[in-house]
Formats: sequence, C-alpha cells, structure tokens
Amino acid sequence: MQCRCGGKHWGLHGAAGLLLIRDNTLLLQHRAEWVHNGGTWGVPGGARDSHESSIEAACRESEEETGIDSSLLTIYITHTDDHVDWRYDTVIATAHPQLVPHAMNEESQELRWVLWDDIDAMDLHPSFAKSWPAVKLLLHQLF
Repeated sequence: MQCRCGGKHWGLHGAAGLLLIRDNTLLLQHRAEWVHNGGTWGVPGGARDSHESSIEAACRESEEETGIDSSLLTIYITHTDDHVDWRYDTVIATAHPQLVPHAMNEESQELRWVLWDDIDAMDLHPSFAKSWPAVKLLLHQLF
C-alpha cells in the first residue's frame, strides 16, 4: 500500500508484530534476504486480515513464522505507529519459560534472544528502527 508518508507498506488493513520479552532479552527475527528489507532484524509479524485485531494478527503471523505458541504469552500493551491511512502495531508480551521459538518458514534466517542494550547497534528493519526508541521507552516504563 502506498502511504501518505511516502513509503510503501505491506497490508491493506495495516500490520502487526509481536515483541517478546524474556528476562532482559527480546526475541528478534533476522529477516531472509529475499523478503522486503531482507537481512535486517525486526520482530515476527505481518499484514492484518480484515477480520483480525492487531493482537490476533501478531500472534498468527508469529506462529506462522516462528512456531510461537500464543498460549505461552502474557500480552501487556500495544504500541501503534500510526500513519493515518495505515498503521503498524507492536504487540508487547512476555514469554513463558516453556516457549521455544524456532524458524518455521523461509521468511527468517535466524531467531535470537537479544539483550535490550544490544539492539541499538543492530541493522534493524527500517520500520522497527523508527519505532524502537518509543517502544524501548515503553518497555522501561513497564518492566
């Protein structure tokens, strides 16, 4: 979708991703080279279907991409990057100790638990990089 911000975004009804927290780490996805903004790090997620909430979309996409069992999550809050005619929702949740993510499909090169302080130095997906300062502030307020 062409957006008023000048960028192109995936998902007619917006998109959502799941930011999982465990201890002092966050689960990040190293995107496959062939996908949009490939080779960068972000959170599992993707386009919302017309009938889905942001939480439903983030959980579905994360399960498809990483095998995450959403019954092993505690969802806290959603951060919205609102572009007026399109939005990306980062669903922030904690992961139960039994949750074991693994790359389920070809969209991921790697999944990694990353210390919060190490994320700033990574090659982040442009949309995640834009949202990360606000999300990080929110994380520090919550945890």
